[in-house]
Amino acid sequence: MNRTTWLQDRRMKKFRDVLSRWERKELSAMEAGEILGCSERQFRRYRHRYEEDGLEGLIDRRLGKASDKQVPVDEIARMLEQYRTQYLGWNVKHFHEQLQKRHSFRWGYTWVKTQLQTAGLVERAKKRGVHRRKRPRKPCVGMMLHQDGSRFGWLAGEPDLDLIVTMDDATSEVYSAFLVEEEGTASSFQALLEVFTSKGLPGSLYSDRGSHYFFTPKAGEEVDKDRLTQVGRALKQLGIEHIPAYSPEARGRSERMFGTLQDRLAKELELAGIRDIEGANRFIREVYLPAHNARFAKLPALPESAFVAVADTAQLREALCVQEERVVARDNTVSFGRIRLQLPESRLRPHYVKARVRVHEYPDGTLAVFHGPRPIARYTAAGHLTEGGKAILKTAA
Repeated sequence: MNRTTWLQDRRMKKFRDVLSRWERKELSAMEAGEILGCSERQFRRYRHRYEEDGLEGLIDRRLGKASDKQVPVDEIARMLEQYRTQYLGWNVKHFHEQLQKRHSFRWGYTWVKTQLQTAGLVERAKKRGVHRRKRPRKPCVGMMLHQDGSRFGWLAGEPDLDLIVTMDDATSEVYSAFLVEEEGTASSFQALLEVFTSKGLPGSLYSDRGSHYFFTPKAGEEVDKDRLTQVGRALKQLGIEHIPAYSPEARGRSERMFGTLQDRLAKELELAGIRDIEGANRFIREVYLPAHNARFAKLPALPESAFVAVADTAQLREALCVQEERVVARDNTVSFGRIRLQLPESRLRPHYVKARVRVHEYPDGTLAVFHGPRPIARYTAAGHLTEGGKAILKTAA
């Protein structure tokens, strides 16, 4: 006996019990209908059908008939074939969104999931583990930003790359995301510059304890907040609190975000046929992020913004860069890495020999030399002057 037949038999027995109580005048027609889950009028209809045809009159007349809402067999086959050929490995929700977006599909998500599970193309969800309470979100945007990187095969058939993501704790809105060959100080500065220029300065930044974020004297122990990295120095200079995470669970919000991105973004890039970093970053910025934020971003608990507007965004570029002090050599050059930066002649002083200067290295690799708050000269990444004089390049011995 299948479930439908069993339920039908149970309903018949219940009806006969209620009918006998009604005949004994223990129940009114209205009360009998309430017990059976129907109206008084419907109970009377059942009673008349029972008197005329017996139990046969109570059989649900829809049994054995195809539903008007039943999905055609060819539609099921077409949907399964699309999953096998174009979307194999996609999660059901993402696949269903693509069906609606690209293939004018009108059937529901639950139906699609059931069909994929029945066909053995998608595994049924495993039982959830022990419940853990999540840390409450910040109430306003701009109170805390998360920044993290994830190394993964984002581009099909290409070496693994790092995806640098900066998002808001209050809403999970991703403000910046781009691919780089390797995560580090430059990628962190690039992301922060993008966000601070467009949004303003946040109250705090939450990150892991990577060596470009914090100095940790002993692995696994607390960071040394007195010995700042370049990123730490820049955040302190801008008045932004830098908060270290001490476990993957502490970064649960960003870890879950990367799980979503690894599942969706990589497949979207492959579907679009993108194989290079430049094209991928343009796709992420112009196509993927707007759709992602519209789908996953939450509303903040409070409408106010905690971002502080920056009056002069050019000053952000001077803060969000590598800064190192140097002493000018006798030939008016400054050693930086494997190159020597030739200082141009100045009308302000005859030379800078033995002067203490500061070299700025920007996220794009370009350089500048400052004497106090004043820039002396700017250079290409190769060390060629771009302002104030003929380019001179000397390779350090």
